[in-house]
Amino acid sequence: MIGRTNNSASHNGSRPTPDLSKPILSVESLTVSFDGFTVLDELDLAIGYGEMRFLIGPNGAGKTTLIDVITGKSKPTKGRIIFDGTTDLSRRQEYQLVRLGVGRKFQTPAIFSSLTVYQNLEVTLGFRSRITGLLRKLRQGDGDRIMSTLEEVGLQHRAQDIAGGLSHGEKQWLEIGMLLVQEPKLLLLDEPVAGMTRRERDRTGELLQSIGGARSVLVVEHDMDFVRQFAQTVTVLHLGKVLSEGTMEEVQQDPEVVRAYLGNSRSQRPQAGRLNGRREAEHAAPVAAD
Repeated sequence: MIGRTNNSASHNGSRPTPDLSKPILSVESLTVSFDGFTVLDELDLAIGYGEMRFLIGPNGAGKTTLIDVITGKSKPTKGRIIFDGTTDLSRRQEYQLVRLGVGRKFQTPAIFSSLTVYQNLEVTLGFRSRITGLLRKLRQGDGDRIMSTLEEVGLQHRAQDIAGGLSHGEKQWLEIGMLLVQEPKLLLLDEPVAGMTRRERDRTGELLQSIGGARSVLVVEHDMDFVRQFAQTVTVLHLGKVLSEGTMEEVQQDPEVVRAYLGNSRSQRPQAGRLNGRREAEHAAPVAAD
């Protein structure tokens, strides 16, 4: 089974076992500004060990920017992000995060299309090592670990197939498997069901539920039907701040959330419809990612 965070002490024993009663990720007074425009404004957010959290919000709320800062792609103007009790991620570079136990999946699957499904995991298995994955030889037990991960994401029967021939949904699951085989403590998923069929979307939701508990998962998602079906805790961002937090039912009934999605113009009405699950006119524009 892929390791839980309470077994994550360093090999040299110098790192203490984290206190699982505290957050695995604590965002503290995080502010991000670009050319004088504030995207995240004194944002505070905490995610627990083994928790699956959904992050939603109107366009421009700061969702993608938050993920960018957590993963070192952008740097904050001020504030900090404490990971696993001790590490300030805002002071780390992108390449260091994999070894720390942070994995990110973008909306478009990033896989090695010319390699087999098995080889994709074989290559990425070395990313937490100081030796480049393409040069690293498999150690004893790595083969079993790869096959166990493929079984976890439902691709064990496609192990020897070329990855480029997979369906869109299977490619998304493969990339999730490429993250899982590295034994992350925190997974960041940006719109994991975008472009999927209904069946693939449901399978992805079941997968996310199954991988939770052993690790923390933060999901940025615009598909409100998917969020309603699979989310337990939802955080709503608006104008760079946490507007509301709770179950999907609770945030749907929050007047501030309804106001933020509805806005003051008719052009924003499709966003409110998506939030509350009502059908809009067929020509209504979908909500785009920020």
